[in-house]
Amino acid sequence: MANIKKAIVFDAGVLITFSMNGILGKIKELREIFDGEFIVTDQVKYEVVDKPISIKRFEFEALNVKRLIDDKIIKTPQDLGISKIEIDKRTEKILAISNKTFFERGKPIKIIHNGEASSLALSSILNEMKIMNVIAIDERTARLLCEKPDNLTALFQEKFHSRITANKENYKYFKEFQFIRSSELIYLAFKKGFFDLKDHDTVLDALLYAVKYKGCAISHEEIEEMKKISNLK
Repeated sequence: MANIKKAIVFDAGVLITFSMNGILGKIKELREIFDGEFIVTDQVKYEVVDKPISIKRFEFEALNVKRLIDDKIIKTPQDLGISKIEIDKRTEKILAISNKTFFERGKPIKIIHNGEASSLALSSILNEMKIMNVIAIDERTARLLCEKPDNLTALFQEKFHSRITANKENYKYFKEFQFIRSSELIYLAFKKGFFDLKDHDTVLDALLYAVKYKGCAISHEEIEEMKKISNLK
């Protein structure tokens, strides 16, 4: 087992957001200042490399992510001696529980998918190992499930225009996880001077709105707050 101090577990969405905005190289720069490991599960690797690499439209982006993995900027659990069998087992359990937590007219609502569930599974293993970690994920539903599950009831009622019921006993399985979005990673990269552009205010604004419109669930109000914090001396 590798001696890991801390880790960021990457979901597919964050890597896709970076790639679509042409800033995937900033992942390498962030890794260089991070005293820990960047990790993706096999399920996430499938979503960002193995599957899209066979599709001409996405092949180039997949190759760029693959290079980060090949160069060990982003590692797999196996690189660190973490069992794939254990991750797969926990992934199945998380999928079974999460996707039987909310119901629309008695029918279970599918909350998360394999990549997200595997990221939660890996995070739970790291938690048991007493390794500080966060999951980098942009998708709102998975974060709300763990941070504010009751808010999902209102969200689904608005979406389905129907009464939603929840098995609140399942909430306890999702309390242990911590998250970061691509917007926070971009903000850190900006503050570290990784973007060699002159107009301070315009650059941060452009970066945050770029990730917002490419998949990161961040509000206009949150963007304005981050800009205000950035301007504090």
